Amino acid sequence: MANPVLPSSGVLSPLGLDAVRPAPGFWGDRIALNRDVTIAHCQEWEEREGWIANFRGRLPRKGREFSDSEIYKLLEAMAWADHPALPELAETVARAQEGDGYLNTRWTGNRYIDFEWGHELYCYGHLIQAGVARLRMHGEDRLTEVVRRAADHICRRFMDTSETCGHPVVEMALVELYRATGTERYLEMARRFVERRGLPALAEIPFGRAYFQDDLPVRRAQSLRGHAVRALYLASGVVDVAVETGDEELLKAVEAQWERAVARRTHLTGGMGSRHTDESFGEDYELPPDRAYSETCAGIASIMLAHRLLLATGDARYADVAERTLYNVLATAVALDGRSFFYANPLRVRVPAVPLNGVNHAAEGGLRSPWFDVSCCPNNIARTLASLPAYMATSDAGGVQIHHFTPGEITHGPLALRVETGYPWSGGVRVRVLSGGSGQISLRVPAWAKGATLAYGPAGPDGGADTGGSNISHMSGSREVEPGYAVVAGDWRPGDEIRLDLPMAPRWTFPDRRVDALRGSVAVERGPLVYCAESVADEPPLADVAARISSAPIDRPADPAAGPTVDPAAGPTVDSVVEIEVAVVLGAPATDDWPYGPVPDAPEGADTVLRLVPYHRWGNRGPATMRVWLPVAD
Repeated sequence: MANPVLPSSGVLSPLGLDAVRPAPGFWGDRIALNRDVTIAHCQEWEEREGWIANFRGRLPRKGREFSDSEIYKLLEAMAWADHPALPELAETVARAQEGDGYLNTRWTGNRYIDFEWGHELYCYGHLIQAGVARLRMHGEDRLTEVVRRAADHICRRFMDTSETCGHPVVEMALVELYRATGTERYLEMARRFVERRGLPALAEIPFGRAYFQDDLPVRRAQSLRGHAVRALYLASGVVDVAVETGDEELLKAVEAQWERAVARRTHLTGGMGSRHTDESFGEDYELPPDRAYSETCAGIASIMLAHRLLLATGDARYADVAERTLYNVLATAVALDGRSFFYANPLRVRVPAVPLNGVNHAAEGGLRSPWFDVSCCPNNIARTLASLPAYMATSDAGGVQIHHFTPGEITHGPLALRVETGYPWSGGVRVRVLSGGSGQISLRVPAWAKGATLAYGPAGPDGGADTGGSNISHMSGSREVEPGYAVVAGDWRPGDEIRLDLPMAPRWTFPDRRVDALRGSVAVERGPLVYCAESVADEPPLADVAARISSAPIDRPADPAAGPTVDPAAGPTVDSVVEIEVAVVLGAPATDDWPYGPVPDAPEGADTVLRLVPYHRWGNRGPATMRVWLPVAD
């Protein structure tokens, strides 16, 4: 089955790319753009920067010590997308492999001397994930041969040592290779890597061992901590090991760590990571909007972890967090043209960025960049979008579950479904039966969707489900549904429909009072989308805006004059985008000689209307200031 995560047990089983086929729509358009534009863009830059030439033996070597991993992520994206450039690139990589399976263009001839920062096992992890993708999409070939030899080398070299890598990812890669091949030693190697961490297995560094998640054994840790991407990749591998070995204690440990991190260390967008210095989680409730790091790779890793926990437990909350992160981190991180990217995703940008057409030498910046010195994010985006259909639906013994709504078709056994929706702009989701079968069809109702309704039956004259007791109806009904899963069971016939209506009114969102950096502020959400104020050239100055929460936010169709005309291949058309108007006070305080005083500051200025845009669309009109959280005026 064409799937990046295929556990042998768990509450839910993922449906793969062969069973979920997106049509044009929010995600279908982005998946197509990724296949047609972004993958080629990444390959072009990796050639331009000399990272692919490293495998040809060109000297001096180019790129950072982990740049090999970017070629492997690109190969994985190509594998899921069935991209024609894969065989040639895979052959280039294969020629650099040494006789015992070792493969690394930075450390060849000087192996395994720096486990903290060398990234050798990390690079293998991404190579193995590319090989699993190729194996499941195509079958055995040159790339899968390279991957098996590399994995066997890892097992021979590390099975009986106490060593591990400073950057996790090899753990989940080895488990997935075990799932794909049945080779037990890959699972055992992954298990040993997990159990070694925190003993400790790595040297002390200025950031502390928590940076590597090496301060405590996994089973004793209370929360996700340290470098955010490392923590989330490790947790994903731990879930995989726990599921395949039946280790309930290990699984419960990760569930508890996830719960605390989501409750206390996650930004409104679903982004994770509060500190730029070490790209790490902060302490509980340390969530500053302007210093939010929220690395794109951490968002992707969070989606990976939530998906694994969803499969293991069936709990809708994991899908809720994955959806929040998909729409507000993954979709934000790539420009509408598919050719530039955010590395960090702050919730406040105070100064418009300077346009950059070349390599960005820093991770920060208020504009997307075409490439970075450390370009983990563009390739991570490419492989995630290429495999995204496999995250959207699952099955169990009872039937099919649809977790993420996008137009397309889903098949499971004899049952074939067509999903029609304008989500996330509209809340209507219609599931039409194309070929019948018995069982349950379950649709996720997000936690924010209080008052959602469900109707089902044969198609009515208006195209909706006919719930009026028609004499052709063999099953029909309607009801209000609570957040979680709306389940309808029956013997499905072609033409039967389910209609889920989610309330999409804009809503004010207030922060927990323990988040010091956000106290006295408010944000706006609509459906799964977080909104923000964007001011090109800082007009109006967003520092002088305060929201009047006594007036409800109002949604409006986007004004085509307010943004670029978007090619349908690059995303939804401007006409389908929904923006939001909020009442605000615009103006600086009467006195600004000293920013402190004996009484609370009261906003002074003119009442006006401020139009908010979906956070994932900000920064597409050029340099701008931006803020998600607005001070409360009243």
